[in-house]
Amino acid sequence: MEWKGRRESENIEDRRMLTTGRVAVGGGIGILLIALVTYLLGGDPQKVLQLLQNQQQQGAGENAGPPDPKEEELKHFVGVVLADTEDVWQDQFAKMNKKYEKPVLVLFRQQVESACGFADAAVGPFYCPGDHKVYLDLSFFDELKNRFKAPGEFAQAYVIAHEIGHHVQNLLHISDRVHAAEKGPERNRMSVRLELQADFLAGYWAYHAQKRQPFLQPGDLEDALRAANAIGDDRLQKQARGRVVPDSFTHGTSEQRIRWFRRGFETGDFSKGDTFKIPYEDL
Repeated sequence: MEWKGRRESENIEDRRMLTTGRVAVGGGIGILLIALVTYLLGGDPQKVLQLLQNQQQQGAGENAGPPDPKEEELKHFVGVVLADTEDVWQDQFAKMNKKYEKPVLVLFRQQVESACGFADAAVGPFYCPGDHKVYLDLSFFDELKNRFKAPGEFAQAYVIAHEIGHHVQNLLHISDRVHAAEKGPERNRMSVRLELQADFLAGYWAYHAQKRQPFLQPGDLEDALRAANAIGDDRLQKQARGRVVPDSFTHGTSEQRIRWFRRGFETGDFSKGDTFKIPYEDL
């Protein structure tokens, strides 16, 4: 992948030097007492709470240590991929007479707080519709390479583009269909549709990004397809449980994920990616 020297997005929020800033029980009681006293004296307890929490987070950042220098190149890479998604989706939304709202990508280490709640790095990269942010622990790329046997920069770009695909779905209110579904097998099937469409949108992004400014090299596409294959529900369940339970799928099989990413990459046609109109058995 040729990416060095290209524009980097300004919408990166680097929290790697911060811990989650969660308050210990003793500290929480102390803060509440201070806020109560402030209220009784006629002050604004909300301002006191905010000030103390900010100080606590700053202190946590001082203890977390500086970022690993080896991660800095990865940070630049992520910034370039994010910038490419911004350029492509701004153009595509304009063609739909819509305005694209750029998401923020949060880099964190081990644990993070989002509008969707507390998350551990073990969950992998994720998009939170509550704050329109993508969350990424850069160590996931090591896991992608070592655990999932999917090395390569375009495999990493696919992961980012997939999460941005969820942002696009959120802006277009496609995600609402999943939230409205009842829990259980039907909810799982709607989730599979959403995830496969995000794979399609990742491929769709790559198609249009390549047309804007070619960046792919021989072997790059295979890297992304290996990543899609590695994180299919069937493969992950087989590895973890020794058996496959289709009714519990939430992301789709390896074959499905490859197929929908490839469809977006090969067609660049938004109308070809409506996974909600196709019978579930034909996905």
